[in-house]
Amino acid sequence: MLQRIQSIWLLLASVCSFAGLKFFFYSGKVNEVSSNAVNGASTYVTLNGFQNIYITVLTIAIGILALIIIFLYKNRNFQMRLCAIGIGLEAILIYLYYQEVSTLFIQGSYSITALLQAAIILFFILAIRGIARDNKLIRDSNRLR
Repeated sequence: MLQRIQSIWLLLASVCSFAGLKFFFYSGKVNEVSSNAVNGASTYVTLNGFQNIYITVLTIAIGILALIIIFLYKNRNFQMRLCAIGIGLEAILIYLYYQEVSTLFIQGSYSITALLQAAIILFFILAIRGIARDNKLIRDSNRLR
């Protein structure tokens, strides 16, 4: 189970997903419209995985999905499908982050830890490659019997 390289990729995807809850994705100024603000004063805010309930739930779901996929090593085709679903969920998560940034912030910059979200997609792709390699190895060994 853990000696397979795709298990390492999936573990790294899970760690990056859970790290996305803690580390900042974007930081910048938001336009604060309240009774206390004078002429729409701006404040400095950081965006992480806990700012929006949809982002939080999706981030946790991706991390748990990556951990679950590790233990489904006997059903490789199902593992590949779940990895593809993980890639789709991560694409939706990146879109939600983008929507949050574009609606909330007036100026700012992406954090270097925003690359964790892209790394998750890369780790899922590398896991799919490892699972496909295992499938090919099993097919070749069955043909020799």
